Amino acid sequence: MTRPARLAVGVVSAGRVGSVLGAALARAGHTIAAASGISAASHDRAERLLPHVPLKPPDEVVAVADLVLLAVPDDALADLVSGLAATGAWRPGQIVIHTSGAYGVDVLRPAAEAGALPLALHPVMTFTGREEDLQRMAACSVGVTAAPGDEAAWNVGEALTVEMGGEPIRVPEAARPLYHTALAHGANHLVTLVADCLELLAGAGIANAERMIGPLLSAALDNALRHGDRALTGPVARGDSGTVRKHLAVLAEEAPEVRPCYTALARRTVARATAAGLLKSDAAAEITELLDEGPQK
Repeated sequence: MTRPARLAVGVVSAGRVGSVLGAALARAGHTIAAASGISAASHDRAERLLPHVPLKPPDEVVAVADLVLLAVPDDALADLVSGLAATGAWRPGQIVIHTSGAYGVDVLRPAAEAGALPLALHPVMTFTGREEDLQRMAACSVGVTAAPGDEAAWNVGEALTVEMGGEPIRVPEAARPLYHTALAHGANHLVTLVADCLELLAGAGIANAERMIGPLLSAALDNALRHGDRALTGPVARGDSGTVRKHLAVLAEEAPEVRPCYTALARRTVARATAAGLLKSDAAAEITELLDEGPQK
């Protein structure tokens, strides 16, 4: 399938992701023919990032588009695609893209059965829905999935990714669940971990805790990306059971809701530090026994 030099694009919907990717496609020379958006926030984003683009219901957006960008929540995607198929909205020759990391192209089967070209393009970044996201796309990887064996479709997905400023990375359909799990485990749980850390520091009376831990966490992330498990440090990786015991005791008293997370991550740290040769087996056994004891009464 040959992609036209200029496409009429329909954006469903103009949320934080859809509005930015629509603007990126417009910047690449495509025409945003229509978008959908219900909330006031979506209307505001459309006015800023997709100026003069008419807002229409999803079926009317699809009707005027050569390329349909489905930027809806994961749980809404399958019903949206099948619902549009039931109305006869899809047509041969359309390119249909969704931005969900959790799905490949199988979720677009109803559109593909109508003759559309299905693609999954998942930008590996967080979106604010503001103009700065367009600049951030330049450093963004995009997980691209097309139908197995359809090299032309893979090429279309990669070309569109490059046009939007991203770096295409091929993710096979079967690998999509594990791929998305890995990204969510890292990015989403990192936010939870940092938020817990800030609350603990606030409980210790530390003002401006963000300024304190920013350099520490940035260095830890950089070291982990550069050196993997060799970057592990701290009392668990050192086998310092006395310090770990103090951590567990103060968490049991001051923040019992955080203690299970600390314990679970400490166990994974023991396993990784042991496998990397940083922690001797006797020290690993001592730390593990301590973690298994439960809160001290």
